[in-house]
Amino acid sequence: MRIPHLRWWIAALLFLSTVINYIDRQTLSVLSPVLTRELHLSPIEYSNILTAFLAAYTVMYVGSGFLVDRWGTRRSLSVFMVWWSVSNMLHAFAQGVWSLGILRFLLGMGESGNFMAAFKAVSEWYPAKERAFVNGLINGGAAIGAVIAPPVITWINGKYGWQPAFVVTGSLGFIWLAFWLFLYHPPETHPRITEEERAYVLADPAVASSTGRVPWQQVLKYPQTWGLLLARFFSDPVWWFYLFWLPKYLVEQRGFTMAEMGMMAWMPYLAADAGALVGGWTSGKLIAQGRDALKARMMVMLPFAMLMPLSLAVNHAPSRTLTLTLICIVTFSHMAWKTNQTTLTNDVFPKPMIGTVAGILAFGNGLGGTLFTWMTGYVVQWFGYEAIFILMSVLHPLSYFIVRRLVRQPLAA
Repeated sequence: MRIPHLRWWIAALLFLSTVINYIDRQTLSVLSPVLTRELHLSPIEYSNILTAFLAAYTVMYVGSGFLVDRWGTRRSLSVFMVWWSVSNMLHAFAQGVWSLGILRFLLGMGESGNFMAAFKAVSEWYPAKERAFVNGLINGGAAIGAVIAPPVITWINGKYGWQPAFVVTGSLGFIWLAFWLFLYHPPETHPRITEEERAYVLADPAVASSTGRVPWQQVLKYPQTWGLLLARFFSDPVWWFYLFWLPKYLVEQRGFTMAEMGMMAWMPYLAADAGALVGGWTSGKLIAQGRDALKARMMVMLPFAMLMPLSLAVNHAPSRTLTLTLICIVTFSHMAWKTNQTTLTNDVFPKPMIGTVAGILAFGNGLGGTLFTWMTGYVVQWFGYEAIFILMSVLHPLSYFIVRRLVRQPLAA
């Protein structure tokens, strides 16, 4: 049976895998006020638990990129999904700091592979003018997962307790897996793709090029690699803060109850989802109008980088409504930025390098997030949140300057 528009069904599955990925990692964040109280966690202990996740996440970015290139997209994403789903379910048995830290480490080992496999799938299935939109859809899945998590997990916790919340969210991956194994194969050999769509997908030179491999040592010689790595190192910690610390910040600093947090904390993540789609659509539209892909991404990234200093006003907002509004603008801008920044990997590097390059670049993301998250616990406990918001206000403009200086042209295939 041939399936029309198969690449968009695959895009839907990549979106859903990221939704599940973020629901699973967000379960602890939503429950953090409860676990902080029941397991007697200090801000520093909580940040150490988060750091365990990010340390594994960072290391496995490089490892999972290698595995994606070695195993292929279909097999690698299947293994990653099973690993992190089981790890999340085991959180129900956590007893304290050490057990939570170990389980978060295991979760981090599996979760980063979702994005390495997604990057590879984008390079295998989508021409240049569609890549930013699909990457926006994938990044939007992260935001939608974060949108779904607060109300659903808060409801499960209120009705059944925090342990079942981990079991329920962890089980979602096994439902997704059945559809993935049925639908995903490379376009060259897919038994259910129409011949018209196969020809369309493979007509793009960047998609059709699949010969040769470049060792990671060679990748590190390119200024493009360092430009994108450093940009992710500096800009991505902003998203990690809002992902891991927002529920805790709203409850402990802005006076939200758990129920209020569950009803309202999804808003910044929905704004991030809109930003991912708008950012990807805008640069794709510019390319369709004849703009160079690299210039189109830069044109979209600049205004959103300039909006990020609004972080300075978040902690001084006189009302909870204004606080959430400012956070929504920041998360919208960040994800519009990130969608185009992520797509630069596909624009700049040839297809055979994507898995390895994406892993190395994502190492910058994980390293920046790990150091920032670890530091946040100490800063919050000793000085409060103000210093964190000041630091976050300058990270995106700095990242834009780095990309502008070092990422000036794509590499030859």
